[in-house]
Amino acid sequence: MADDAAPRPVLDLTCALIARKSLTPDDAGCCALIGERLAALGFTLEWIDAGGVTNLWATLGSGAPLTILAGHTDVVPPGPHQEWQSDPFDPQIRDGVLYGRGAADMKSGLAAMVVAAERRLARGPTQGTLAFLITSDEEGTARHGTRHVVEVLKSRGLTPDYAVVGEATAARQLGDRITIGRRGSLGCNLRVLGKQGHVAYPDKADNPIHRLAPALAELTTTVWDRGNAHFPPTSFQVSNLHAGTGASNVIPGAVDVVFNFRFCTESNAEDLKARVSEVLDRHGLRYEADWWLSGEPFLTREGALIEAARAAVGDVTGLDPLLFTGGGTSDARFIAPWGAEVVEIGPINDSIHKIDEHVLVTDLDRLSRIYEGILDRLA
Repeated sequence: MADDAAPRPVLDLTCALIARKSLTPDDAGCCALIGERLAALGFTLEWIDAGGVTNLWATLGSGAPLTILAGHTDVVPPGPHQEWQSDPFDPQIRDGVLYGRGAADMKSGLAAMVVAAERRLARGPTQGTLAFLITSDEEGTARHGTRHVVEVLKSRGLTPDYAVVGEATAARQLGDRITIGRRGSLGCNLRVLGKQGHVAYPDKADNPIHRLAPALAELTTTVWDRGNAHFPPTSFQVSNLHAGTGASNVIPGAVDVVFNFRFCTESNAEDLKARVSEVLDRHGLRYEADWWLSGEPFLTREGALIEAARAAVGDVTGLDPLLFTGGGTSDARFIAPWGAEVVEIGPINDSIHKIDEHVLVTDLDRLSRIYEGILDRLA
């Protein structure tokens, strides 16, 4: 499957992980495979499972600094198999590109981290504690994965110093950017209540769509903040809107709206909820709001970790990476508030969650060398 020039250790482990059909939250044996490799290095393995989710916490050494390599084994569904050039769970290499679900997001990152640890430890022990935090609940609800493990470890009084998350972060070539922060995500299922009736007798009904419209217009044009040097302004987006019975002559009794904030460090969830409620109340709406917070924003400031990451990327790729805070959410949102400096570094992210997800074979070993270079500088 691989040509003789391919960097085998990372490639072989990536393929072995892709071949395990770990649809979220099913780990499908990925953590066990990784655990075997880590146990052979002397890591102590602990399984902190919850809610049907597999969570591996593996540690080697003691004391500070506590450096975590973190990632997830679960993948999103592949979609129609017939639209893939090959079976999404049968890793295939074509023209120097490895195809398979999870190739970029993020089984290659996990494989590269494991091999990086193997190479680093072959040259002697690290300082402090080296740890792996691996979950099978990142692509799903993310309630019983890294979030749960962090709470368990916090209760023991553990505080990490550094964490590297292996998410796919590169835009056009490996190392062109690393993620040092993420926006927060706050969502709401909003139901605005009215009174159902006949469209010919509007005086006997109360149209919730008409009531909602002015409030929604205000929400969509509100400037929530102006962002800062690291983040764009907070955005408000409606993703779903539904009302009506299907009949053209019935005023509906309710209208349902789903909206989301992607918010920067200039705002916080409680203030955003309060500001939305103020608008809805001022417009006289009767409503029910079901809010959910996927994560607060975070930002890693310039320090030892960013310095080590930039240097390691430069050594391997010759690039000075852009320090990036865009994109969606990741499990870094649970690790950063724990007290760690956090960066995310991984392969090109153009194909993640898509048909024919893929990664460049030549990037696999180079990514592992980047992780190894970070460990050299921190541990």
